[in-house]
Amino acid sequence: MSYAAIIAKEFNVREDYVANIIALLDEGNTIPFIARYRKEMHGAMDDQLIRQIADKLEYLRNLDARREEVRKLIEAQGNLSEEVSAALDKAATLAEIDDIYRPFRPKRKTRASVAREKGLEPLAQALLLGQKLGKAPLELAQAFIDAEKGVEDAEAALQGAKDIIAEEVSDNAEVRKRVRNLVRIHGSIQSVRVKEDEEAENSVYATYYDFTQPVDKLQGHRVLALNRGEKEGFLKVDLQADPSRPLNVIRSLYVQGSNACSVLVQEACEDAYSRLIYPSIEREIRAELTERASEDAIKLFGVNLRQLLMAPPVKGKVAIGLDPGYRTGCKVAVVDQTGKVLDTAVIYPTHGEGQEKRSAQTLKDKILKWGADIIAIGNGTASKETEMFCVKVLREVPRKVSYMVVSEAGASVYSASKLAAEEMPDFDLTLRSAVSIARRLQDPLAELVKIEPKAIGVGQYQHDMPQKKLEAALDGVVEDCVNSVGADLNTASPALLSHISGLSSTVCKNIVAFREENGSFESRAQLKKVPKLGPKAFEQCAGFLRVPGGKEPLDNTAVHPESYKAAKALLKHLSAVPGDPALEEKAKAADLSALAKELEVGEPTLRDILKELAKPGRDPRDELPPPLLREDVLDMKDLKEGMTLQGTVRNVIDFGAFVDIGVHQDGLVHVSQISNKFIKHPSEILKVGDVVTVKVLGVDLKKKRISLTMKGIK
Repeated sequence: MSYAAIIAKEFNVREDYVANIIALLDEGNTIPFIARYRKEMHGAMDDQLIRQIADKLEYLRNLDARREEVRKLIEAQGNLSEEVSAALDKAATLAEIDDIYRPFRPKRKTRASVAREKGLEPLAQALLLGQKLGKAPLELAQAFIDAEKGVEDAEAALQGAKDIIAEEVSDNAEVRKRVRNLVRIHGSIQSVRVKEDEEAENSVYATYYDFTQPVDKLQGHRVLALNRGEKEGFLKVDLQADPSRPLNVIRSLYVQGSNACSVLVQEACEDAYSRLIYPSIEREIRAELTERASEDAIKLFGVNLRQLLMAPPVKGKVAIGLDPGYRTGCKVAVVDQTGKVLDTAVIYPTHGEGQEKRSAQTLKDKILKWGADIIAIGNGTASKETEMFCVKVLREVPRKVSYMVVSEAGASVYSASKLAAEEMPDFDLTLRSAVSIARRLQDPLAELVKIEPKAIGVGQYQHDMPQKKLEAALDGVVEDCVNSVGADLNTASPALLSHISGLSSTVCKNIVAFREENGSFESRAQLKKVPKLGPKAFEQCAGFLRVPGGKEPLDNTAVHPESYKAAKALLKHLSAVPGDPALEEKAKAADLSALAKELEVGEPTLRDILKELAKPGRDPRDELPPPLLREDVLDMKDLKEGMTLQGTVRNVIDFGAFVDIGVHQDGLVHVSQISNKFIKHPSEILKVGDVVTVKVLGVDLKKKRISLTMKGIK
């Protein structure tokens, strides 16, 4: 089967669409460009599905590369038979290819290789044949006794022969496949406690001190928790499986009859299973479980990251960022509607009554001087005290000012980065963090793209995952988000531009240098004058870059320059202008199918053009519910069972969701408390940034745990 056919079958999509995607990828087109501007070629698949297809294509190509590499290695040994070649052709996974290669792989010194060096290979074969012929093993072994080779007696010869048979059994691809499947189906993962100290008593791994679960039912988050508990020395984890089924499979393939030779072959089979096959299969299955759990965790991290990046911006507001702290004080940064720094200060609200009063006056002065509308408070050290202090101040300010506690994950990483130093050379690290916190509330996407995605902190066990896979997946999410929103060509930072389709970091710097030297871009066409931005890069990036107030109104839409002619013809046909409130009604009255043919564009492209012309410069994030801004604060001690509150979903994980209800400590809504209907995963209903109504189920002040429910709320 062709790659297109295999992928089409797996994803249940048309083969010709997959073939077109493969061709477009091979031509150097980016996934955002393919998803947005080549819809006719793939049936309007979204960027996430196209990315999955691209990943599967890479896997299949790597599989074939490995297949041919193994074929050449076996051929170089002179061992490539038609049977082996056919088995390689049929292999559908890397594990199957490695099983086929195992007998031919150069081995380090083993018991079997030592026995072969002593000339005992013929004796091993004689024992296998002797099962049918009823030969006496001791008689067969007499001919192989050789003191010079280290074979002192018949018993030593037979032991060496059994070692050779055991390795042959272990290297049998069919044996390994069948044993692996049996252990997957019938095996269980077990964990027991290792440490007995006080630290272990209160450990997060206490749940797993006496834990057993079947392999095929083990959830991904449990796999990762067990791995970490084992790595940190709290747990001993094993894969347990009844050996009777696998041994029956091995015996059925190797043991024949019931004579003395059969007994020795059976012993060799049992040795092969316990010493060679099972330990190897245990490692493989645990690696499989970890890989699958990591893939699921990476996928969930990507979903959460997407929602965080696509959180609605708070536009047109002067913002104050507060980066809380005890010893070093609370850093304050005031930024205007565009994120430009207006003012900074350091206050000490936790350093006694006198300092608190001076700090309150400083914050009031900043609010009134700059006309601040919103305050963003970082959720790190001293966040709760800063929030309570902030609420007191806001009660005394003669204007409406709201606040929101925002995640400061990655802010310290960003503030110490070269990028932050270039953006804010006149500020120290701590003040840069306060600026970043303020901008996160104003425009989460534009600010968070400056930070390494895995440092943003909306996943589980991100440090335990394959880092290359994690980075590739999260970079893909960032790319999709940035391109779906687009970027203002005249204000976008190099960090934001670097995620735009088709732009390299060098070209991004050249764009910024060009506008600094020549003034604001007046059209997309001017991009062609930017050094090193060639025709292919222009094709890939132009539709995602906006020029508000430029010479060409279409430059402030997601309409690609290649479709300007069609867009202008459409406006003429409908007697409309961009932004015409009646445009959508006029379009409904038109025959879009006939119109698409007349304008020589596909119908999906025509619909996209219509959307853009109806709302030029639209931001898809504006269609989402606004973030929950607060004006007052609660203490965890104020919470009572049955109390109903509004909160913001901060993180969605396998077993539930953490919700910020304004008491500094996020509460957990367990997956069983999310809906009255059965759901497999919290992400079916909740996403990061959702504003939800929850009810308090319980509060544990000692362990700082809050249990919440979304069920039974009127």
